[in-house]
Amino acid sequence: MRSETSVVRDVILPEGTTLRLRAATKDDAGGLLAFVERLSPESLYFRFHGLPPVGPRLVEPFLDPDWNERGALVGTLASEAGERIVALGTWSRLRDRSVAEAAFAVDDEFQGHGIGTRLVEQLAGLAAAAGIERFIAEVLSANLNMLRVFEHVGFAITRELEGGVVEVVFPLAPTESYRETVDSRDHLGVVASLGPFFSPRGVAVYGASPRAGTIGGLVFRNIVEGGFTGDAYPVNRRGEDVAGLAGCTSLAEVSGDVDLAVFCLPGEHVLEAVSDALAKGVRALCVISAGFAEIGPEGTERQARLLELVRSHGARLIGPNCLGIAVAGPKLNATFAPRAFPPGRIGFSSQSGALGLALLERSDARGLGFSAFVSIGNKADVSSNDLLEFWEEDPATDMVLLYLESFGNPRKFGRLARRVSRRKPILAMKSGVSRGGARAASSHTAALAGSEAAVEALFRQAGVIRARTVEELVDVAAILSTEPLPRGRRVAIVTNAGGPGILCADACEAAGLELVDLSDGTRELLTSVVPAEASLSNPVDLLGSATAATYANALPPILADDEVDAVIVLFVPAAEVTAADVAASIANVRTGAEKPVVPVILAAETQPGSFPYPESAAQALGRAAERAEWLRRPAGTVPRIDTIDRGRAEAVVRTALATADDVWLAVPAVRELLHSYGIPIVPERVADGPAEAAEAACELGFPAVVKSAVPGAHKTESGGVALDLPDEDAVASAASRIGGSVLVQPMVSGGVELLAGVVQDPVFGPLVAFGPGGIYAELIGDAGFRVAPLTDVDAEELVSIGKAGKLVGGFRGRPAADAGALTDLIHRLSRLGEDFPEVAELDLNPVVGLADRCVAVDARVRVRRAEPPQRLKTW
Repeated sequence: MRSETSVVRDVILPEGTTLRLRAATKDDAGGLLAFVERLSPESLYFRFHGLPPVGPRLVEPFLDPDWNERGALVGTLASEAGERIVALGTWSRLRDRSVAEAAFAVDDEFQGHGIGTRLVEQLAGLAAAAGIERFIAEVLSANLNMLRVFEHVGFAITRELEGGVVEVVFPLAPTESYRETVDSRDHLGVVASLGPFFSPRGVAVYGASPRAGTIGGLVFRNIVEGGFTGDAYPVNRRGEDVAGLAGCTSLAEVSGDVDLAVFCLPGEHVLEAVSDALAKGVRALCVISAGFAEIGPEGTERQARLLELVRSHGARLIGPNCLGIAVAGPKLNATFAPRAFPPGRIGFSSQSGALGLALLERSDARGLGFSAFVSIGNKADVSSNDLLEFWEEDPATDMVLLYLESFGNPRKFGRLARRVSRRKPILAMKSGVSRGGARAASSHTAALAGSEAAVEALFRQAGVIRARTVEELVDVAAILSTEPLPRGRRVAIVTNAGGPGILCADACEAAGLELVDLSDGTRELLTSVVPAEASLSNPVDLLGSATAATYANALPPILADDEVDAVIVLFVPAAEVTAADVAASIANVRTGAEKPVVPVILAAETQPGSFPYPESAAQALGRAAERAEWLRRPAGTVPRIDTIDRGRAEAVVRTALATADDVWLAVPAVRELLHSYGIPIVPERVADGPAEAAEAACELGFPAVVKSAVPGAHKTESGGVALDLPDEDAVASAASRIGGSVLVQPMVSGGVELLAGVVQDPVFGPLVAFGPGGIYAELIGDAGFRVAPLTDVDAEELVSIGKAGKLVGGFRGRPAADAGALTDLIHRLSRLGEDFPEVAELDLNPVVGLADRCVAVDARVRVRRAEPPQRLKTW
């Protein structure tokens, strides 16, 4: 049962406004009655299939839902008289416990704005969490709007008509198609909601002061001096003029349009100022002020009240506790940065204002510019996910840079980034990962996992290029901004000094690049344009006497070589040749080149468009090759698995958690859970003593294996396993030594030992693991991880890469394992982890990969009571 306070959902509507949905409480009796009274006779008739008496008894059944037998959400907006209920959605469980009847109504004034669709969408999710599998709705055939809403939600519906009533039925299990439909709705709403931030007609700064040294004054002067194309309004207590523009004490005094309000006030004064801006109709708010969640409980409560105020007016919020926002198009610099952000085509979102300033300095030196910079601070509302949605459609943005300290909704990020990365590169820095959680893990799978593994998996699946340092972030951005993507990893190095050439060759190998031999034809062409003493191997050494003309003549034949995918060009200044001349010569060759040409000028004075060191150039080129490979990789789809008995698995989990909140499953429960998802496991019997063990071994066959049946035990570490037992006496002896209940299995010979499993990450959800198995799983390491759900491409990649991939493919002449069976196993584990967040750890180690199948010979499962993440924000 949920508490009423836990059921609060904020949704975004197609035109970009937000709406708060929450449980209807007893305090809503008056407001709900007023809502019903405002419904037109037609709307009232359609909702209740007649015109019932409108009074307290009509709305009473919708108050204080228990979210088990019934649920009820109201949609609320702010009004002059206070909060106004504008929508009501309900469900009631039927005799068939898997079915609930659903209905909704929307205030006539607000119909046609997508509220009904969002209501049904959120009701369905809450009902599914209560174990309801299907919604049924009886809709009058003339109620076309309600029928249209049920169709638009995205579930596969069936309809039957009888006596003028349409019975609509649809399952609540979210399919891939349903997720895509919801994501599409979110996308439209988010893009519309952020428009006022990026193209405001007017900007107001609360706390703008004529006095020097104030944040508000600095922000306002940055706006004015940056040449903002709209109108700017300083708002302060005395209504003082700032930067030559008339001041005011409230936006009520302003007659012009104000789309964006920026707040630079002490935290305790922000809510009053925000109320003033919202009363003016401002829909984009940027709170630079500190004093919110970052300072502790008091600030957290203030931030919650701020967000509630913003949501009640359907507005959006950047911050609080941020640096501000800068947008190149309208020449807006609403930040307190010491200088303007250079214009360009990169969208940059940062959780850290200081990091944003550091990147500004480095990017400007490398000639990079920004279409927009957004410091999201505490990200109470607008997040990197929102900005990705906007920049995906923004014609002024070709690349996205992200600095992330935390994920609000990593699974949504993964789906979104995977889509955006197909069109625009996403580069990200992620801080704050650790393996602290892994140190407390009990299974091999959990011990190998951790937040770092989750971040790597998420970024890899989504095509996000991860940088470890600010320098690398700038380097990769530079190469992706100026160079075509390489067709492969084959690189040629051209240099005028042997030492840097060798360093670059080493760096290329470290970056996963391959130095190739130039073709005979290329060598022949080079002999006519370079000194006779030059080395024509790779690296190509033009000698210290090389001039700008030497580089200009040597590069075209190398670029034309079909064996070369990219060229790194090194220059160390010589006495008679300037770095500027050589850089210009290289730039001429780069113009129009179909392959990357990466210049490295090892000079005291930085040359525009060049790298300062060969190591950074090689690393950046390696990341560009990663992007090219990801783009060539098929997008993949999440396969449908029909041979699953979810109800059977649910019974196992429910029984286990009936008496404990965290428990390792006993052997029979483990088998039942795995069998319900079609996961292959070796035949086995539980025996209570040596005699029963010997009898079980005779039934299953020799040679036999005897293991401890203690739930969750590490059998090898505890001495609780005996392998390859040839007869009954050996089995009885092993059972006697191990003691207690034992597990008897037939020995599975041949094949390769692998590890597969699932672990629930507290932030990322289910992670699926695959790697080398057996007793050396943690010692060998190299397990790969992917965030569920896995596409067919994700699963095939997981099975084929790294050390595990070598084992599967047939290492050192051993037979290859059945990759198809292992891939199917991965998909089943992924689905199990998604369906049951209660499965905290599931460890199959080893899984024996045979030529024609795979089978788990040891399995451990820990289940733990799990509460769904409580996110106000649903998009």
